[in-house]
Amino acid sequence: MSTIIAGHFQLQDEVEQARQALVEAGFDADRVSGFYINQPGQHDMTSIGGDHMVSPGARETPEGLAEGAGVGAAVGVAAGAVTAPVTGPLGPVVGGLLGAHVGSLFSFSRMKERGESERGTGPVPDVRPAGMCVAVAFDDPALEARAVDLLRRLGAHHIERASGNIVGGDWADFDPGSIPQVIA
Repeated sequence: MSTIIAGHFQLQDEVEQARQALVEAGFDADRVSGFYINQPGQHDMTSIGGDHMVSPGARETPEGLAEGAGVGAAVGVAAGAVTAPVTGPLGPVVGGLLGAHVGSLFSFSRMKERGESERGTGPVPDVRPAGMCVAVAFDDPALEARAVDLLRRLGAHHIERASGNIVGGDWADFDPGSIPQVIA
């Protein structure tokens, strides 16, 4: 594994200028990569698309749905039995509709952390921003300061450090969902 320094740029032209400047500064052209990073959640890393098989905010969904169905069925049976003398054959229909409504409300209340507001209260995880990126790999630790300084002078933002392999201009083991180690 090599050290990789990567910086984000706004424009495709800036990416090409940064790649050329890194090569002119003595970095190996095969170990310089320019690429686009998709929005978080849109990296198509799973068989169903996206970054995760289950949305982090929906971890309690299966249990909440099962509990809601149970509560809804119980309410529906009770409502149907109570309204049957008045509504006749429509009693089970009224009970089913009422039960479905109550069950869905119960499900939604169970699918969030206790005491958590609807918008969430947890910390926002560090994510890698979408956009154009240039990365350079090297094995000599003394080159890190040169790479960071050059990317800064070229206008890079969100400069980060990583470990990995850039081969033939392609960051072979890049994980867009990993937590970035931001330098500047």
